[in-house]
Amino acid sequence: MKVKPRGPILSQPVVLLVEDETLVRLTQIDILREAGFWVLEAADADEAFETIRQRGDVDVVLTDVDMPGSQFARLVAQGWPEVGVLVISGKAFPDEGDLPPSAVFVAKPVYPDALVEHLNALMARSRAAGQD
Repeated sequence: MKVKPRGPILSQPVVLLVEDETLVRLTQIDILREAGFWVLEAADADEAFETIRQRGDVDVVLTDVDMPGSQFARLVAQGWPEVGVLVISGKAFPDEGDLPPSAVFVAKPVYPDALVEHLNALMARSRAAGQD
């Protein structure tokens, strides 16, 4: 049995995808992995919080505003300020002040290239803030 080298995995940025719709989650996982991200997945906020608590390597959380939404984004920003939060939705749009200032909202449809750009920008911003 051939074992894949760990170096490339350890250097990949880590995205925690929080999505309750299985088909949407699987599609986004494919997009993110193709773009070079290491993807962790959670079907709900409880599972996502457990993942963040257990792992210290999450760079960005990607979630839908409906599931688990604005409150989840606010709690992530408070508990893990170094983790970027990207919130997307095609149904609900947050009002001003619904999301923490560090979170970014993008309306669906989000094309794969744009999704990757937003995630990379969030990670760059988080790294820059961590150096201050």
